Amino acid sequence: MKKLLETWKAQAAKLKVETYVLYLAYRDPRVPLHARIFAALVVGYAFSPIDLIPDFIPVLGYLDDLLLIPLGVKLTLTMIPAEVMAESRAAAQALMREGNPVNHTAAVVIVAIWLLLAVLGIIWVLRFFSI
Repeated sequence: MKKLLETWKAQAAKLKVETYVLYLAYRDPRVPLHARIFAALVVGYAFSPIDLIPDFIPVLGYLDDLLLIPLGVKLTLTMIPAEVMAESRAAAQALMREGNPVNHTAAVVIVAIWLLLAVLGIIWVLRFFSI
């Protein structure tokens, strides 16, 4: 059991690094537009404080963290050129040695998008039910 937990922790750490690598890679102009958009969505969702399925829901709450993010990262990795990924991995490792990178602008944009979607959802519900 202890070995399984250590394996999961290692995989989670690797996923965190790969997500940050995608963040660096999607900003590279050599990456095709479709890959940039998909990478931005995956990175935004991975770093978002709001989940599609809330974590307090038993079993399903962690489904997005265990399946959606790894699948999104894996799919995005296939869309980005290998040379860009190699350069992004090197840059990510260098930045992570200095400490955990923080991008406050990205956090504000992600929260703003979620708030906008929430407002639009409330407006739609109010119109749908004619409240």
